[in-house]
Amino acid sequence: MYPKRKTPLTAAALLTAAAALVSGCTSGPSAGGGPSPAGCPGTLAKAKAAVGQAEKNDTSWHGPTTGPAAVPGKSIVYVAQTMTNPGVAGVAKGVEEAAKAIGWRVRIIDGEGGPAGIQAALSQAVTLGPSGIVIGGFDPRLTSQQMARARAARIPVVGWHAVGSPGPSEDPALFTNVTTKVEDVARISADWVIAGSGGAAGVVLFTDDSIPFARNKAELIKQGLAACSGVRILSYENIPIPDASSRTPQSVSSLLSRFGDEWTYSVAINDLYFADAAPALRAAGEPGSGPPFNIGAGDGDTSAFQRINSRQFQAATVPEPLNQQGWQIVDEFNRAFAGQPASGYVAPVHIATAANSDGATSWDPSGYREAYRRIWGG
Repeated sequence: MYPKRKTPLTAAALLTAAAALVSGCTSGPSAGGGPSPAGCPGTLAKAKAAVGQAEKNDTSWHGPTTGPAAVPGKSIVYVAQTMTNPGVAGVAKGVEEAAKAIGWRVRIIDGEGGPAGIQAALSQAVTLGPSGIVIGGFDPRLTSQQMARARAARIPVVGWHAVGSPGPSEDPALFTNVTTKVEDVARISADWVIAGSGGAAGVVLFTDDSIPFARNKAELIKQGLAACSGVRILSYENIPIPDASSRTPQSVSSLLSRFGDEWTYSVAINDLYFADAAPALRAAGEPGSGPPFNIGAGDGDTSAFQRINSRQFQAATVPEPLNQQGWQIVDEFNRAFAGQPASGYVAPVHIATAANSDGATSWDPSGYREAYRRIWGG
């Protein structure tokens, strides 16, 4: 049996509710103003301001508008950590779309999640001798031999979520790494919890420590949450993404038994954890609209938006503009082929909720397709 959310109001609960009304603090993703009952009013105010800015739907294009014309006749191979990772798959789709627009050939090779499969996939990619290779969502240091072969063959490599920071990398050798700033994503995810809870939350954090990028993001989220003394991390759930479908439901059932009503918020380094958490939460009789209120600190795939829009066990996501990043990857390769430096563009963070998504199933800012087509057209 799972502990149910308690509906009768005890005397203590009534006093708490009255205090919340007096202070102006409420619980949930749309918490209002007032000082934090946990004693972090300054942090709470900053969090609310940051969240309000990130929830705006500014879709104007702030990326590159100049660059080299299309270099013809190129081919790229996209090596995916696993195509079951919706973020990895979403970027692959964007790469295919952009490659078609610029007139290049693309091949996708699925590493299927494990080190051996990823190494084999990258080895195959190098053997194919493409013009460029994409590292799709895994740490290239796990494939040092294959990366050395690519470098010896003078094949430029562009990463997506391959290292902790956007931009060029010397070790591992990447022409550039395409990602939002993990510090910004982690910070805004923590801010959303602090703002929504009024500075008082019991949080479960889902991550995959086998991926350095994800482990770093989780640590940054922990630091952000620690800025408010009223926010407690109840549990740090380390579940490898390839095992998420089998392990997350069991984890959620255990968490409900252990924490009951104390568990009010969740943050996951990837939205897919909530797809796997939903059946266990539903079976336990938890409301789809929360608590727990769940936010994904990436990647903003279609299923995440569907859960958010229908208010079914996910309240928000900090989405990567996955399709736009696929186009950026192609543009970065074009700069490499033309002997020019990387663009340096980094997409700003955004928070998507049912209130601001307008029923969309992805975060797809406008203007980038037209901008890149103009650049490539010369």
